[in-house]
Amino acid sequence: MPGPQADRIPPTAPTAPQGPGRTAWWRTDSGRFALVAAVPAAGLLEPRLGAAALIAALVAVWRGGAWPTAGKLAASVVAAALLGGVLPELPDGAAAQAPSPRAGSRKAAVPTVASSPTPTVPPLADFRGQSLETAFNQARQTGFLVRNHDASEKDGFVRGLSRWTVCFQQTGWDGRKPTAEFGAVPNGAPCPARDGEPVPWPKMPDLVWKTWQTARAEVVALGVRPDRIRARAAYLNDTLPDEGEYEDWRVCRQDPAAGTAVKPDTPLVELRLAAEENGCPEQDRGTGTDARLPDRDGDGDPDYRDPFPGDRSRTRAFPDGIPDYSGSSGGSPGGSSGGSGGSRWSPCRHTRLC
Repeated sequence: MPGPQADRIPPTAPTAPQGPGRTAWWRTDSGRFALVAAVPAAGLLEPRLGAAALIAALVAVWRGGAWPTAGKLAASVVAAALLGGVLPELPDGAAAQAPSPRAGSRKAAVPTVASSPTPTVPPLADFRGQSLETAFNQARQTGFLVRNHDASEKDGFVRGLSRWTVCFQQTGWDGRKPTAEFGAVPNGAPCPARDGEPVPWPKMPDLVWKTWQTARAEVVALGVRPDRIRARAAYLNDTLPDEGEYEDWRVCRQDPAAGTAVKPDTPLVELRLAAEENGCPEQDRGTGTDARLPDRDGDGDPDYRDPFPGDRSRTRAFPDGIPDYSGSSGGSPGGSSGGSGGSRWSPCRHTRLC
């Protein structure tokens, strides 16, 4: 008879043998190729980053793997060549190695660094006096890195290259490309003596007592257009002759005043003239505007131009007598002395004073 049955332990299913773990991506062939390809990209961003990428690629290629030694050597050479192809070139003699100390010498040799020679800047045409737009475009086409600035003491913003003129230019080197720096002023402005100094605008000369012909020529020489120079009579009761007949009249007042800077935006230049025999107003010579010439009969014609200085009824405009514009009919010529006053002579009607 069978004895008591012992507790049985249920059999467990046999476990599957553990396979090898998942291979790291950088130990696969595709991962190694990716690391090698990343070397030049990292070198373009930063040379030190490219060196780090090269080290990582070499570790991945040489550590483990089924690549033959020849393949590892080829991959290493390719990675190093890719990095060297993207690194910037150093100028000749940029760094000199320190001399090694001589055997038996007690003092260590002091390392010396050779100065890097400045690259030769290619020649550039002289653009002074030309449009800044022309200088900028041609210098850039020649291979220069172009900059510009306001050559005056204001050092303002240069807006619109075609509206500026080159006064100064300087070439140089920034380590990669030749540079061209242009100092310019607005069109029509004279160049300062040195870059950064005030623009030497011409000053209005003292024109008082110069003839109209001489004064006008001096103003035109400053760059003012002839149609912006205006002549007027210096006396309120005087008028200018026809154009071309007052060339010898004298300047009594000028606006702008002497010493004022003359710029392209200067408004009209006004010169008040008087005949030489009359002289200028004495109460404020050079600036007077309210003086009158003698007029004994008060007919509006100054005595020096009045053919009938003692006859108020006759003037230059009406040598045969001033017409009666009263509109009244009948009556004797002497009947106009009544209270109507309609036949009185009017300076506004018969002269150019009003």
